[in-house]
Amino acid sequence: MLNLPNILTISRIAILPVIMVLLIGEPDWGAGAVWLAFALYALACITDFLDGWLARKLNQKTDLGTFLDPISDKIFIAALFLIMAVSDRIFGIWAIAAVLILAREFMVSGLREYLGPRNIQLPVTALAKWKTTSQMLATGLLMIGPYIPGDEWPGRAMLIIAMVVTVITGWGYMKAGLDHMRKMP
Repeated sequence: MLNLPNILTISRIAILPVIMVLLIGEPDWGAGAVWLAFALYALACITDFLDGWLARKLNQKTDLGTFLDPISDKIFIAALFLIMAVSDRIFGIWAIAAVLILAREFMVSGLREYLGPRNIQLPVTALAKWKTTSQMLATGLLMIGPYIPGDEWPGRAMLIIAMVVTVITGWGYMKAGLDHMRKMP
């Protein structure tokens, strides 16, 4: 059960508190803390790609990996959105985009949890993979926003793109889930 893909997934979850501490410490530690947090975040994003790729390539798919991988993505995005809200990188109208993203994530997770025991699966779509990518890009850009040209606007623009893709995929999953529910006795 503990194979390389699962170790990568677990390491991604384990590194999150370090990233959070670095971001929270920015006022005292300066830009270096943010850039180190960003480097660790980029590494975590790479492991998100690698764990799934390796699991398929090495034929090492496990129930643990199938469970942990999507959960780790949601934990990462939710935790970092909260940290960025606290540090005023996400505020005002931009917070609505973050809330819609988080709401979709909880809704789809709940839908899968409801349908799973009934042997109904909602497979990940190609657009949902782009959703994850857009959320990761938005999060990374928001993280380093004050230290790049354009200030926080690239991150905010990507946040809106991520929100749109997230809402579209959420609607698709909800529609598919409701179709299954209508067919239930």
